[in-house]
Amino acid sequence: MKRKLLWALIPVLVLTTVGFCGCGSGPSSVQLSSQQTGIWVTGTGKVTVTPDIATLSLGVIAEAETVDEAQSQAIEAMSKVMQALEDNGIDDKDIQTQYYNIRQVTEWDRIKEEEKVVGYQVTNTVTAKIREVDETGTIIDEVAKAGGDLTRINNISFSVDDPSVYYEEGREKAMADAKARAENLAKLGGVRLGKPIYISESVATPYPIYRNAAGEAGIPMPAPAPTPISPGEQEVTINVQIVYEIS
Repeated sequence: MKRKLLWALIPVLVLTTVGFCGCGSGPSSVQLSSQQTGIWVTGTGKVTVTPDIATLSLGVIAEAETVDEAQSQAIEAMSKVMQALEDNGIDDKDIQTQYYNIRQVTEWDRIKEEEKVVGYQVTNTVTAKIREVDETGTIIDEVAKAGGDLTRINNISFSVDDPSVYYEEGREKAMADAKARAENLAKLGGVRLGKPIYISESVATPYPIYRNAAGEAGIPMPAPAPTPISPGEQEVTINVQIVYEIS
């Protein structure tokens, strides 16, 4: 009789143990995860760099009574712009068509109370990568002169051709920053800092863009000589997130 009672109690004890060690949300459950333990810190490393690439968005806008006439004007002006870019050392691989559009130009007919087509507008925009940043102002002047009143300079941006060469320095600074933070936390918490068990990295390289409101509004760019252009400086930022063990 006692043996039968003992065997009957075993399943109950097993079920009780499983319930206690499971992942339930009740007060009797226990939930441990290695990802939820340790010291979590974020470190930042910044490196100041001087941009060595200027990217120019430029093109032409032509308006005429017919599509053919507007296209002819745009083709002629754009051909001169492209020649100016080539004459100033811009390779074909660094010139890319960004936007091309033909649209009707309309105005409101007050007598008929309806819109009527009065002409057509052709827009052709390209981006040109300038690898000699110091020549940017001169190239803008030459382009404006070549395209004449049809020229549009939309915006200019600066970047680093190969930012990866600065990543290592930024990464070292970020790792040192994270470790210093973790050591400080461990000291304040009265624990010993262990080895890293998780590392994650993110990179932020801002590319400032200087827009020209006049060009965007459809007003021809003036062509003063020389046009002053300054690339300034930028920051390559490396962020790391590290989880350290608590010894």
